[in-house]
Amino acid sequence: MRKRIMNYLNISENDYFMVFTANRTSAFKLVADSYQFQKSRKLLTVYDHESEAVEAMISSSEKRGAKVMSAEFSWPRLRIQSTKLRKMIVSKRKKKKKEGLFVLPLHSRVTGARYPYIWISIAQENGWNVLVDACALGPKDMDCFGLSLFQPDFLICSCYKVFGENPSGFGCLFIKKSVISTLETNSSAGIVNLVQEKKQHVVDSIGIDTEMKQKSILTLHLHQEEPFYLTSFSDEFEKGEPSEIKIVSEHEELKPSQRFEIEEVENQDEILEKGVQESDKNENFNIECRCLDQVDSLGIILINDRARYLINWLVNSMLKLKHPNTEGVPLVKIYGPKVKFDRGPAMAFNIFDWKGEKVEPVLVQKLADRSNISISYGLLHHIWFADKYGDEKGRILKDKKKKDHREKIGITVVTIALGFLANFEDIYKLWCFVARFLDADFVEKERWRYTALNQKTVEV
Repeated sequence: MRKRIMNYLNISENDYFMVFTANRTSAFKLVADSYQFQKSRKLLTVYDHESEAVEAMISSSEKRGAKVMSAEFSWPRLRIQSTKLRKMIVSKRKKKKKEGLFVLPLHSRVTGARYPYIWISIAQENGWNVLVDACALGPKDMDCFGLSLFQPDFLICSCYKVFGENPSGFGCLFIKKSVISTLETNSSAGIVNLVQEKKQHVVDSIGIDTEMKQKSILTLHLHQEEPFYLTSFSDEFEKGEPSEIKIVSEHEELKPSQRFEIEEVENQDEILEKGVQESDKNENFNIECRCLDQVDSLGIILINDRARYLINWLVNSMLKLKHPNTEGVPLVKIYGPKVKFDRGPAMAFNIFDWKGEKVEPVLVQKLADRSNISISYGLLHHIWFADKYGDEKGRILKDKKKKDHREKIGITVVTIALGFLANFEDIYKLWCFVARFLDADFVEKERWRYTALNQKTVEV
């Protein structure tokens, strides 16, 4: 699977190590827990939205003494404030000392804004270790990323619904081999790793202890639980038939059905030799990766073109929705890039009623759930307002209290993201749902409808 995924992402085993993690957040936290912030004390991130994974990294880094900085984004298109970011990156010192860790997503998972890859080169030239967040990339996008040109120190990928069945979201952390020696050893829960070959003792029915060599054993270390081993022993072993896969604990005693039925034994070496021969026959088994195979069969051009057509149609259609009053108040306000050739398949927006008041994103999500439409909500932050937007700044920015009692200033928004299997029917259904808010009584009707169906009052 490791080789299959690295080939899919067009990453060379000669340059990078690959680590399986439980999810995207685990990958970010693993880097923060291992990076030497005692020597390189800065952490610089480029995110226009609140991210659970990035917040976990920031929290862990601050505990280890890191100075955390963030890029800012210009209102209303949320472009990077290039001058400010360059000042934070460019080093004034002439000593060849690492400045810290620079974390750059290739594009925003919330607004769909793409960021120039040139920032990777600028950071590397000024002594930063670079972590590239490729989680927002679509399937096959890694083929055109140009990884060999930039060679970041860390790369995190988590293609939701592509690696395995739905739901699947395990993360892949790639670490450049030249920086692996600078990291601090730290055991982290939720890591999936491959261990070296081991010898396993199998006791047959007449009490002979036989050593069987396992050439690849997969272990799962989750929250310090007892490891489990993937073995291929069965009572069909002696018959020369394909052995079935069994999961047994490291200390679990083999049941009678798992032992070898041997009636006459002349030489223990014959048993060992026969066992190894049969084991070699069953080593070559096929791993089926249906989602990756489907992505490969579609190809990068078809996938990217369709995603671009769909998201730009949706953006254009949303902007045409206006309330039927004399002022013609727009129903939807989109944050970030509008219709663009190179925008990502994600969008952040808010819905406003005919009075110009915002409908809370949490309410929009709950109403969408009733229509079997999957949307989410998030918080846009680190926004910079020019003087001409001064009045707008005070009106739209709100405080969001965090669990640690800190306040974060930003804009709560509704977010949607298109998967590589999304089609026109999906986005048209979403557009029809948003258009229902043109009815001034839509929210109130839904409240009474929900109450009538459930026979109780529920706050929405």
